Amino acid sequence: MEATEGEQPIEDADQIVAPPNGGVNELLDVGQEENIEGEMEEFLGPQAQYNEEEEERKYYRRKRLGVIKNVVASSFGAMIVYSVYMGLLQMQLVLHYDMTYREVKYSNLGLEDIDQKMLMGINVTPVIGLLYTPVLIRFLGTKWMMFLASGIYALFVSTNYWERYYTLVPSAVAIGVAIVPFWASLGNYITRMAQQYYEYANYKEEHVQEQRKLPKGACHSYIIIFQSLFYAIFNLSFVFAEFPMRLVLHGHLHESKHVLCNVKICGAAIKGIIPGFNTTVLTNLPRSMLLIQVESILMGFAFLSMIIFLLLCGPAYRPTEEIDLRSIGWGNIFQLPFKHLRDYRLRLLCPFFIYSGLEMLFVISGFSLSYGVCTLGLKSLWLLIVVYGLSCSVFSLLSLSLLRLPRWVCLMGGAAVHAVLLVVLLALSIKPGSPEYLGPLLVITVLWGLGSALNKTGVSTVVGILYAEEKERLDFVYTIYHWWQAIAIFVVYLWSKMPMRAKLSILLATLLLACYCYWVMERRVAQKVPHRMPRIPRPRHKVKGYRYLEEDNSDESDSERSEEDDDEDEEERAEEDERVVEEMGAGHREEEGQGARAEGADSPRARRGGAEGQGAHVEEEQREM
Repeated sequence: MEATEGEQPIEDADQIVAPPNGGVNELLDVGQEENIEGEMEEFLGPQAQYNEEEEERKYYRRKRLGVIKNVVASSFGAMIVYSVYMGLLQMQLVLHYDMTYREVKYSNLGLEDIDQKMLMGINVTPVIGLLYTPVLIRFLGTKWMMFLASGIYALFVSTNYWERYYTLVPSAVAIGVAIVPFWASLGNYITRMAQQYYEYANYKEEHVQEQRKLPKGACHSYIIIFQSLFYAIFNLSFVFAEFPMRLVLHGHLHESKHVLCNVKICGAAIKGIIPGFNTTVLTNLPRSMLLIQVESILMGFAFLSMIIFLLLCGPAYRPTEEIDLRSIGWGNIFQLPFKHLRDYRLRLLCPFFIYSGLEMLFVISGFSLSYGVCTLGLKSLWLLIVVYGLSCSVFSLLSLSLLRLPRWVCLMGGAAVHAVLLVVLLALSIKPGSPEYLGPLLVITVLWGLGSALNKTGVSTVVGILYAEEKERLDFVYTIYHWWQAIAIFVVYLWSKMPMRAKLSILLATLLLACYCYWVMERRVAQKVPHRMPRIPRPRHKVKGYRYLEEDNSDESDSERSEEDDDEDEEERAEEDERVVEEMGAGHREEEGQGARAEGADSPRARRGGAEGQGAHVEEEQREM
């Protein structure tokens, strides 16, 4: 009994001492929870130093700088590709033309015949480019099409390590296949960058946030600036393409007296390229190791261009837009370029498309050879091409004047310069080996570069401006533009044996027709004559994955919807608003106590809010009581 009595005070003492300790622990726990909650609120709450508007402004400034980086990178990538391609092709044609080189290096190979088949593959294959270009661009994407095309140019460089029929001719055909997709992708890419720059510069606008069609004329100034920048950089390819000729082959070339010994007349009076030109143009053959080193350097630059397109060029469209562009059906993608020719604006610009291809090929293969080389010798060829490239590059910046002047000024100015020069060339016949004509020929070259620069930038800018708000049509439009240029390349290939005056007459007639058609187009546009635009079908998505399970979660932008689709959307919104009003009325009646909770569980508000679970829980509590 004593033990039990003795133990009782201890238990009482434990009971007396335990509550204060427990109370202290509970108070400590409560304090810690309050501190944690305070720290969480301070961490998750609005920061005093954080300015959301300022951060948003910095974000879109980085986006705009990224767009400029894309334009510069694509321009340099295209410039490097064509510098390598034209430089290697020129060096290859000069070497293969020399009879001694053919007999010593490849006596039984027939390099001259291989060169003819190569040029045929390069110039004839693009004629069918309209059939596959839109499908390739939509399937691969704009950026990846540029990357793949630059890889095909690199393939052409690699085949020169082993010059055989089965290496040179297939690679030349591959280049012919890639020409139209490459240029259509470039034109599409530059115009898309202008549209993106406008969106990032005006990110607060409602139509930008809702991804609706851009207002008419909104991004025209950016198109002018980016096209001018692109051609100012790209035209430097003519300069860098002459480096192999000047640094490698120049010391191996004969003087003008040797190569022009059998030439009787130059200029407008000749027929063909240079009749009577000596088939031996090399004093001694360049070392094979030197040629391999040059080709390796060119191969390295070709890979550099591929890396530029791959790493430095961002995508032209958002991923959801790329999916929408592909989802209209491959049959529609194949047909739409032909349907876009219904638009009178494109039809009337076609003569200018053709002339832009004719004049560039003429100055490289016609004027520079039949006037320049025939008069000054083969050693002066690099000088004429370098002057032409520099002239094109510098005068391409003149198209920035379109920011203040009407858009016809650029095209008509270039056409006027070329018309005067064509008349001068029709009357210009020169004796071979006349170095005193170097100055006049350089002046003609500079002025022709002025006209070419205004023509190229003017045509690309006009096409971009006319379809600036139609981002889903750009690849079709630029495919048509560069396909007609490919037709012009084919014509230049066919007329190589014609008299020079016939070539100049064709050029002049095409130029006058292009000017007339362009005037008619601008007049119709000024009179607001409606143009026929083929309807772009709505994307047909396969209902797989989370992206297209909900109707309201479609990635289709408002710019891609037709007026009928907009009316349907308005009707759906009206029906949705009526349904919401009815549900709100039902909920209000439920709150006033109309009906029992079990009956209220069947209302739309209860179904959406989980009222059934709450009613069942209350009924169970009442039964337990």
